[in-house]
Amino acid sequence: MKSATPATPTVALPAEWRDFFALTKPRVMTLVIFSGLCGLLAAPATIHPVIAFTAILCIAVGAGGAAALNMWWEADLDAGMKRTATRPLPSGRMDPTSARDFGIALSAGSVGVMGLGVNWLAAGILAFSIFYYAWIYTVWLKPRTPQNIVIGGGAGAFPPLIGWVAVTGDITLMPVLLFAIIFMWTPPHFWALALFVQTDYAKVGIPMMPVIAGEKSTRRQILIYAVLLLPVTLAPWFIGGTGWVYGLSALLLGLVFVALSAKVGLRDTGPDDKMLPEKRLFGYSILYLFVLFGMLAFDRLATVQGWQ
Repeated sequence: MKSATPATPTVALPAEWRDFFALTKPRVMTLVIFSGLCGLLAAPATIHPVIAFTAILCIAVGAGGAAALNMWWEADLDAGMKRTATRPLPSGRMDPTSARDFGIALSAGSVGVMGLGVNWLAAGILAFSIFYYAWIYTVWLKPRTPQNIVIGGGAGAFPPLIGWVAVTGDITLMPVLLFAIIFMWTPPHFWALALFVQTDYAKVGIPMMPVIAGEKSTRRQILIYAVLLLPVTLAPWFIGGTGWVYGLSALLLGLVFVALSAKVGLRDTGPDDKMLPEKRLFGYSILYLFVLFGMLAFDRLATVQGWQ
């Protein structure tokens, strides 16, 4: 659902640099940068430090551009939800045109610099990832189907693939598996959040899984995805793409993820439930992905240094 103007006030106040920075969703960008960097470091080749920095910067700027376009389009929805009402557009601190143009400039600039400074395959994937998030997920999927997070999970799964391709210049099974890990991780991660903020989504008509299918079905699917995620994370080890450092870490981290998901998936809730297992799962899911990809990069270092 497109937003033409912020909800309140009707006249936007002068935007500060903090407002433009907020449009890039910096907390989300942290994970994007980290997973892209780990994909780059795990690749079985070398890259000049300046080119590596350029690649990560382009991934970050591209993600920020896509986020700005997302906020521009969803300003009216954000105005109706408690956790997003203070963002720059719904609060009236920025006019929609500035947000849109900022998003377009970041997106186009990041793709152009990636192509000229790194390689055009990485630039092409970056361009598609921006389109995927800003259009396929934001405009098409999110307001239409409770599977929005499942299909839209691809948007956040591109950074390690782009990082890998920035180094190697080609796509092999390993970076595809890195993409698949984040793709499978996204539903249990986001649905855990959606369970305890579902009233916000219901209020603005976004068909998130708990709103449409109910809590019981959502909990069951969280557990199913967590179980399916475990073998996907172990696949890089099985095919010989990593060593035991990553493999053992993926196994232990995954077992904890499944255990926490089981506490969510196999329980009933009452009217005064505080959703503590769901909040624990959501918090752990973020830590899980940071540690998992960190161990992926460390595994590559251990291999190069002959530690394994």
